[in-house]
Amino acid sequence: MQIDVPYGKEGTMTAELDDDIRVSFLEANDVVIEDEDQAIKEAIANPINSKNFTDFLSDAKKVLVIVNDATRPTPTKKVLEFIFDDLEKTDFNFIIATGAHRGPSEEEYIQIFGDYYEKVKNNIIVHDARKDEDQVLIGKSTNGTDMYVNKAGVEADKIIIISSVEPHYFAGYTGGRKSFLPGIAGYKTIEQNHKLALVPEAKALALDGNPVHEDMIDAIKTVKQEIFSIMTVLDKHHKVYATCAGHINDSFHAAIDRANEVFAAKLKEKADIVVSVVKFPQDIDLYQAQKGIDNAKLALKEDGIMILVAKCRCGIGGKAFADLLGSCDTPKAALDKIEKGYVLGYHKAAKMAEIGLWAQMWGVTDVEPDVISRLFITPFSDLQTAIDKAIEEKGKDASVLFLMDGGLTVPLVE
Repeated sequence: MQIDVPYGKEGTMTAELDDDIRVSFLEANDVVIEDEDQAIKEAIANPINSKNFTDFLSDAKKVLVIVNDATRPTPTKKVLEFIFDDLEKTDFNFIIATGAHRGPSEEEYIQIFGDYYEKVKNNIIVHDARKDEDQVLIGKSTNGTDMYVNKAGVEADKIIIISSVEPHYFAGYTGGRKSFLPGIAGYKTIEQNHKLALVPEAKALALDGNPVHEDMIDAIKTVKQEIFSIMTVLDKHHKVYATCAGHINDSFHAAIDRANEVFAAKLKEKADIVVSVVKFPQDIDLYQAQKGIDNAKLALKEDGIMILVAKCRCGIGGKAFADLLGSCDTPKAALDKIEKGYVLGYHKAAKMAEIGLWAQMWGVTDVEPDVISRLFITPFSDLQTAIDKAIEEKGKDASVLFLMDGGLTVPLVE
């Protein structure tokens, strides 16, 4: 049996397995897409609990459009096809909701804006959470999170959000409130919020009782401007399955129901070996690709082997989590160190260390072997070698599951 999996933007990795090996595949559910353009157009024309888009902009003085960075598959450029004619009649700016990520490269600007980049490139603000002079305090959540946001969000009187809703390993879901926190929030604000990710209730598909989500919602209440939210839900091929627009929270919750139809994938039983394939663009670095590790754990037996397949085009990504893991001899030591003091990025280290306590983590990436091995991930140069070694270790009777879009697909054992 030959198996091909995506690797990077256009590449593939191949492995051959004996026919007597028990192999299964899990990916996002197949859904029927009727007309992508019509779905977006109708959602904007019939918003949830909001005035229509034209009326929303009719009295606008200064408009800020919050868009995702290149780590998300959000179809920003497609959404712009339906709002740009109205938008360009206003005094507008775009802001890249980087959170604590770096700003986009020139190639990534094209990925985000497409043909519109030439028209808007002089109206783009790249959020930098570390520039304190760009942040203003607009309130405090009941959890005590100080809500510092980019001043561009305060200076605008109308805000448009373009985002996508899919499972997120500790916020429950992406989209909605995440455009503000962490999207355009200050570093200290993001750090306070993400510290809440250390608790078990902070997990994929969970909102009720999830302190990260609740803190984000609470913090959003400090934003006083009128908001028009456009939430897309993509299928496993990154085509637009559904669009929900209007009120920031109502459109977000409506999109969640559609996201579950795509990304919550039922599984009969856990496997001995799980190959988690993280697709472009989430394979940008290990910091982002880690979502594929966290989702894979839901399909992996204790003492199993998880093989991450992710190009990690830009290396490790977040420095803090890598430094933390690299400074410890064991996953338990890493968790003990995190308990003594949290800095942003340690939530990522904690999630990885927790898995390292009960399973093996292997990686097929472009990250240098000596670098990734310090993070409790055993490096392999190709999928075939990793698969062969895993079957050798677990035995011919071992079950192998390929999680074909590990960054987004959440396994649910029936």
